[in-house]
Amino acid sequence: MLKSRTFLKKTRAGGVMKIVREHYLRDDIGCGASGCAACGSAHEGPVLEPQPLDRVSSLCPQPHYLLPDTNVLLHQIDVLEDPAIRNVIVLQTVLQEVRNRSAPVYKRIRDVTNNQEKHFYTFTNEHHRETYVEQLQGETSNDRNDRAIRVAAKWYNEHLKKMSAENQLRVIFITNDRKNKEKAIEEGIPAFTCEEYVKSLTANPELIDRLACLSEEGNEIDSGKIIFSEHLPLSKLQQGIKSGAYLQGTFRASRENYLEATVWVHGDTEDNKEIILQGLKNLNRAIHEDTVAVELLAKNQWVAPSSVVLLDEGQNEDDMEKEEERECILKTAVSEKMLKPTGRVVGIIRRNWRPYCGMLSKSGIKESRRHLFTPADKRIPRIRIETRQASTLEGQRIIVAIDGWPRNSRYPNGHFVKNLGEVGDKETETEVLLLEHDVPHQPFSQAVLSLLPKMPWSITEKDMKNREDLRHLCVCSVDPPGCTDIDDALHCRELENGNLEVGVHIADVSYFIRPGNALDQESARRGTTVYLCEKRIDMVPELLSSNLCSLRSNVDRLAFSCIWEMNHNAEILKTRFTKSVINSKASLTYAEAQMRIDSSTMNDSITTSLRGLNKLAKILKKGRIENGALTLSSPEVRFHMDSETHDPIDLQTKELRETNSMVEEFMLLANISVAKKIHEEFSEHALLRKHPAPPPSNYEILVKAAKSKNLEIKTDTAKALADSLDRADSLTFPYLNTLLRILATRCMMQAVYFCSGMDTDFHHYGLASPIYTHFTSPIRRYADIIVHRLLAVAVGADCTYPELTDKHKLAELCKNLNFRHKMAQYAQRASVAFHTQLFFKSKGIVSEEAYILFVRKNALVVLIPKYGLEGTVFFEEKDKPKPRLTYDDEIPSLKIEDTVFHIFDKVKVKIMLDSSNLQHQKIRMSLVEPQIPGISVPTDTSNMDISEPETKKKKLQK
Repeated sequence: MLKSRTFLKKTRAGGVMKIVREHYLRDDIGCGASGCAACGSAHEGPVLEPQPLDRVSSLCPQPHYLLPDTNVLLHQIDVLEDPAIRNVIVLQTVLQEVRNRSAPVYKRIRDVTNNQEKHFYTFTNEHHRETYVEQLQGETSNDRNDRAIRVAAKWYNEHLKKMSAENQLRVIFITNDRKNKEKAIEEGIPAFTCEEYVKSLTANPELIDRLACLSEEGNEIDSGKIIFSEHLPLSKLQQGIKSGAYLQGTFRASRENYLEATVWVHGDTEDNKEIILQGLKNLNRAIHEDTVAVELLAKNQWVAPSSVVLLDEGQNEDDMEKEEERECILKTAVSEKMLKPTGRVVGIIRRNWRPYCGMLSKSGIKESRRHLFTPADKRIPRIRIETRQASTLEGQRIIVAIDGWPRNSRYPNGHFVKNLGEVGDKETETEVLLLEHDVPHQPFSQAVLSLLPKMPWSITEKDMKNREDLRHLCVCSVDPPGCTDIDDALHCRELENGNLEVGVHIADVSYFIRPGNALDQESARRGTTVYLCEKRIDMVPELLSSNLCSLRSNVDRLAFSCIWEMNHNAEILKTRFTKSVINSKASLTYAEAQMRIDSSTMNDSITTSLRGLNKLAKILKKGRIENGALTLSSPEVRFHMDSETHDPIDLQTKELRETNSMVEEFMLLANISVAKKIHEEFSEHALLRKHPAPPPSNYEILVKAAKSKNLEIKTDTAKALADSLDRADSLTFPYLNTLLRILATRCMMQAVYFCSGMDTDFHHYGLASPIYTHFTSPIRRYADIIVHRLLAVAVGADCTYPELTDKHKLAELCKNLNFRHKMAQYAQRASVAFHTQLFFKSKGIVSEEAYILFVRKNALVVLIPKYGLEGTVFFEEKDKPKPRLTYDDEIPSLKIEDTVFHIFDKVKVKIMLDSSNLQHQKIRMSLVEPQIPGISVPTDTSNMDISEPETKKKKLQK
């Protein structure tokens, strides 16, 4: 049956165009109930069970299916995902609405419908002759959709009566819309709210915890005292932004101070790019990463960023007087030039909530169902949840979702989603850090794995088309020990004309990952491989990453080669790019390659090639540094694991050799050469990488720190910075230069991917290169795959496709890649922090030399070179007398009693694992030297922190 709608549309040219929309209605769409004689085998995919007996409801004891409306799907997805909820009918009307309103929920519901065990059935009611409804005159699309859902629910109940009159199989309509529920009951449809139905499942009381509390009024605390000002409606916010009264930006909460946040203003304006918010009332219920509207305060109300470290550890959840006292601590006298634009949140434009990992802080009130949840991410406020399983969940890592934040509640309301496992357990903690940093880590789907080559795989004659055979060359790879995803290999040989030929050969991943297929989409979503201390989350399946793409020794592999002809002064005479086949003659570690270069007895072709590469690399590096490239520093650590328990037994800073630098120089050269080539060919849609120059204010801390040691650091240009860092040496303090370089690294901006057609500034500040990209690691970075595709088109080795030359799509891709790279870095740091805690848990208390990196108002941030470990020494602790502290931001310095501390001062600290707070176990540092009576702790560990086990006992007894 065919329905058609005709309407007229005005064209840009002013003409009128008639549009006819055809809508087909069918009789052969199945109801999804297996065993239904009326439908036969009309339904495909997962079907509903003929006798759903898995859940017993006190409201509906008979066997039944559930039919939820759009809002239930949107807000109660955590309940629907629970294994206890099965046999659910998802209408096409509902699915389309969900798709338009929330992409993440739509993806989750698609995953549930694809799970055969859940028996979720998607019913195409909009194309079924008996369930299709037309919009009536004067009826809103929302009311029409509600009516369509009721019509489908009624049809189902009548249809199922024919199938099983004796079994009384029914369909229950689940809606939280009061009017819709009343209309359904009037029409004879059994209907309940989600809460009513879940509470009727007496065999599954834990499901109640997963209910999202939607009516903010019903969940407001009893005191009724208004704490926060009302959020303005979206229409008023948009008017205010348009008129300039308000500014729109991204809310970024502080990790160190829960009473402070910044808003990064959207748009190109240089003025008020960053606005400071201080105090709970000015933060006004915004949560990290929300898009907010802020109102600037008058200049006489502007404040300076606080140097106080404040963590929300109060047990009394609504003690606002205490909060006001703490806010006063933030307001100290500062010079006028330190003041920054300050504002307050007037409304929320878009919430950016996600499920949060953390722990339950069990209420002290006996039998209480209301508890506070403390997220692992210190930027997220604590969340109030109701649960009956508090005793079970204590000491566990759990996931909680936020439902709302009423005006008279100190904390947002939320609900329990999932228990991850015991705190401190290695698997649980790894899962937490992957979830918290939004690292996609689920196993690759069958759709992705089905696109992998069938084994055994070999190179065919067809593959050799448009490729050079370079298997005769003496190619080798140099990587860290244990590396299985080998992206790159090198060769160097002398040509007959006396010049040198140098080749960088990169795994040809784009051969295996074709544009637009499921494998390509999944790789683009992941964006990068994430390396944790004991685990690697691959961007591409292992068959590619560790086998077919990995340039292992003595096997033929497909590559993309960048080959230069150079003279002995490392000057490039010719450059060419070609797809190739190589056969690596050796897979070496950095140490093995270094040993060959240094050996006086080894003179084989691999060693000769390495020596040639090393000699050229030194010249290339010298040239780069002369051009103003920065040599910065960051302490990298390596754990030595116990072979059985996999616990860290030693912790050392990584040793860098000449061969590390050798490989790096040629990778940089290849990336620069490829960047020039793809930009020549595709000036509007080359994927490039830039490193913006930091604003002068970023360098203030570096300049002040150097000045305190009588050194001058110039920051006008990268070259001036590089030269002054080279000159900043102290014979009496050799580690000072490394410290300066570590501090200089902290002043830098983040390097980012961008599309050449969407930007004009291509410069890479750190490398002092006018253009740069990523080409050399396609196994672990998706950006490199796109660059390979662009280069392949440029050299005629492959054909293009529409998305490759769409600069807007490329810009969107870059945005995701930048986010994924940033999250991967944070996840790696979190993994190092967790393993460092495990190391000190087994090592006990140690005292080590440290250097001050930053001074705060009430703390020192120190670096311990031996372990590459950074930590904070606090001087204001609960239940201890407060020392006399004088903070000077100009120098900067912190005077504790009569001892003054500056950046880079050498101190001795005691390091131990503080497990008193299970949620945030942390490395605790205390000052040992210089000795300050009442502040410093003794080096003797025998009498150290006797109260620590007591603290733990108290926690456990609660």
